Amino acid sequence: MSDTHHPGRRSVLTAGAASVASLGASWLLSGCIGASAAPALPTDEKQGTPDRGGTLRIARPPASDAETLDPASALSAYEYLGALYNRLVRIGADGTVAPDLAESWEPDARARTWTFRLRKGVTFHDGRRLTSADAAYTLRHILDKKTASPQAAVLAPLVDLDRLRTPDAHTLVVSLKTPNAEFPSLLTHYNCYVIPDGSAGGIGRTGIGTGPFKLESFAPAGPGRITAYEDHWAGRPVLDAISFYSVADMSARSNALLAGQVDLLSQTNLDFATARVIAASDRATIARVENGQWYVLPMLTTEKPFTDVRVRQAMKLAYDPEHVVKVALQGAGTAGWDNPVPPSDPAHITTHPEHDPEQARYLLRQAGHEGLTVDLYTSSYDPVFTPMALAYQDSARRAGIRIRVKTAAADSYYTQIWMKKPLMATYWFTGRPVDQLLTQVFRSGSSYNETAWSDKGFDALLDRARQETDDRRRRELYGEAQTFVMEKGGAMTPMFADRLVGLSRKVRGYTEYGFEFDYLGIGLKGA
Repeated sequence: MSDTHHPGRRSVLTAGAASVASLGASWLLSGCIGASAAPALPTDEKQGTPDRGGTLRIARPPASDAETLDPASALSAYEYLGALYNRLVRIGADGTVAPDLAESWEPDARARTWTFRLRKGVTFHDGRRLTSADAAYTLRHILDKKTASPQAAVLAPLVDLDRLRTPDAHTLVVSLKTPNAEFPSLLTHYNCYVIPDGSAGGIGRTGIGTGPFKLESFAPAGPGRITAYEDHWAGRPVLDAISFYSVADMSARSNALLAGQVDLLSQTNLDFATARVIAASDRATIARVENGQWYVLPMLTTEKPFTDVRVRQAMKLAYDPEHVVKVALQGAGTAGWDNPVPPSDPAHITTHPEHDPEQARYLLRQAGHEGLTVDLYTSSYDPVFTPMALAYQDSARRAGIRIRVKTAAADSYYTQIWMKKPLMATYWFTGRPVDQLLTQVFRSGSSYNETAWSDKGFDALLDRARQETDDRRRRELYGEAQTFVMEKGGAMTPMFADRLVGLSRKVRGYTEYGFEFDYLGIGLKGA
């Protein structure tokens, strides 16, 4: 899945974006539009200082009717969460852990007890002052089984709730069951936004946080609006308000942008051809986030033929990631070589098995699957899924593997296909710390382990890395874990795509890391 899914009933922007010429299936055009037919994509969004005030209109992909503003259990409301809340710590643009509500933090000598010192003078939207009791309550809420937080599987084996302490109003002491030198990085996840003490019963509707915007209205799977919080601890945001619309599919969202009905397209990537159309228009342009999305072809390791590691290895050796990047992304990305850790991460290793269709054939013969035929499911939920699947199909043919690409409905893709079919296309946002990524997506038993891969040796390696306080040695262990995933795991990572974000030419100050942008600085020219 990818953090952004579980779409259900859709609600569509009512202003009539369909009057604009449809851009549906525009990825098919990429092979017939010459380089001179449209300008190259811009490498940077429009620079300059925004005017104070105005309302930014954001089009989002459809979400489930069960969508919630409770950060601990949220699966889709990312734009709301980043505006309404803060975490103790966050990931900075350089990939390191940075202060948010906690000004500083330090471990004991064994990295088993972590002390966080909170900012003073921070208030929630209802006027209450932030204290360490709120931070402690947030952790307890995440780990409460009734909350069903995806992050609980990551934190529950670590945090000793019986020893959680708040020695004063601005100090939180977290004791761990086992040492973990990467613990603060695990609190940067979007499920870890801080909520007020005792608020779990209503937080999914009220959205009361410490963020730069406060909630005015919210409808699950529908429209909503947030307004500037004048007393935000880091200063008032540039914008007066942000309005959100749930728009049926990428074509409709792109048409709404071209028609001037929205200012920003959120979450899903643009395909290259549509991005060029938008960049060439008078009203809109493109922001390009390098390697912003990590695309995956997960093989369900509990289903034949992918229960056999030789088949999984053959599927990886059979295709050329460089070919997939060229065809599916028109070069707007980086080959993944089946390593899920992005090249920008300090822990990323560059060594990997090479494309080798003959070795793939040999492994399939050894496994009794020569001439393998498998179904690969895709959907229009993300416009890159289908071209990626077709590029893989074309490349793997050299190893004698026949791929049947099957298109499933977008509105049920993450309920009917993801983690249910043996082979499918999906994506994640980059920006996760390495321990969070490897634990959440690949560790045995994780709710986000989309390949259902379970390997005790890999799990033990992660445990060793977490407990290692020497930075150099810990990085080496995470490197060994990446090799483990490449050689034995069930996830193929063909590529990291530059996220192509459609936005109005009026937008200023758009900067993004992972799937979050700067809510304080973003604004409009001529607001």
